[in-house]
Amino acid sequence: MVTLNSGRQRQWGPTARALQAPQIAQEKQKAMRFNAQIRWATLLLTFWLVVAQAGNAQASAAKRAPGVQAVEAISTTVADMNRSVEFYAKILSFRKMSDRQVALGNAGNGEQAPISRVVSMKLGDESIELVQYKNAQGRPVPRDSRSNDLWFQHIAVIVSDLDRAYMVLKTHHVEPASAAPQRLPDWNKNAAGIRAFYFTDPDGHPLEILQFPVGKGDAKWHRNSGGLFLGIDHTAIVVSNTEASLRFYRDVLGMRVAGTSENYGPEQEALNNVRGAHLRITTLRAQQGPGIELLEYLEPRDGRQLPYEPELSDLLHRQTVVLAHDPARLANALDSALVVHCHIAEQMGVTIRDPDGHELLIRSAAPNTTIGEVK
Repeated sequence: MVTLNSGRQRQWGPTARALQAPQIAQEKQKAMRFNAQIRWATLLLTFWLVVAQAGNAQASAAKRAPGVQAVEAISTTVADMNRSVEFYAKILSFRKMSDRQVALGNAGNGEQAPISRVVSMKLGDESIELVQYKNAQGRPVPRDSRSNDLWFQHIAVIVSDLDRAYMVLKTHHVEPASAAPQRLPDWNKNAAGIRAFYFTDPDGHPLEILQFPVGKGDAKWHRNSGGLFLGIDHTAIVVSNTEASLRFYRDVLGMRVAGTSENYGPEQEALNNVRGAHLRITTLRAQQGPGIELLEYLEPRDGRQLPYEPELSDLLHRQTVVLAHDPARLANALDSALVVHCHIAEQMGVTIRDPDGHELLIRSAAPNTTIGEVK
């Protein structure tokens, strides 16, 4: 017997129950499907909560870890120190600041530890470090290297007169990497009027001379200092994915986005010497020092990864040296796969790699630290 809303009673006989059986079965099937959907929704929600918590944990770790305070120098492995010092001093007007021998601790396995000669040089307020390993012969920079390969990294030297600077390079028979000096077009609002030229040093490391038009670049590049080669504005690295690199440099290391641009056209092709070059460019900066410029090639997408793990003595080896108050704590905020555990970390700081393999050396930014001093 079932009580209806109307309060009337109805007797259910065998025929009525038989007629209702299919309906009851359908209701059971609907209930089973509904319960299954609830279970799947619960599983998906649990999965996304776990992902979100992991992301929040990494973000929280990044917030707790003090970020990069400054970009101190760009370190480059060279084959012949005297030749490289002469190149940077005589042609580009860098000043030699220090010249020291560094033994990088115990290499382990009975092998002799790498011994290096490190020369620190300055141009304006910015520094480079040239490193030559005395007991290790490194591999050369690949002869077929291109500007869109993922191992590409250049140093951008600011000049007061690009035409004069270009003639200095030609006079010294410097190896060009661009077809000719280029002026970026006026339609490109964020890069309009910038003039630039790519070339290489004696070991094949990419370099750039760059002149900012009025209204672009740091104000110091427009002061009348009387010099031709003024300083280093940034180091540029090719990345495969800008968003992944921003999570590393901005969200974990704490650098700020200082500018963006999307560059393409015949001028960009000639500058980079890459046919069809179409780049997304993002500049990041710390509180002090040169910027780090991310170059993502939207076209062509055939930039290569290095087919081997670079050694310290390989001429391809470059490091961006950054300062932080607590290098170890900052490194702990990173995925462990990005932290390079080797003897260099014991004496000179913590070596890490970005998502594309570009190396950074985090040194202590303690109050008594001086530029170029090994901690």
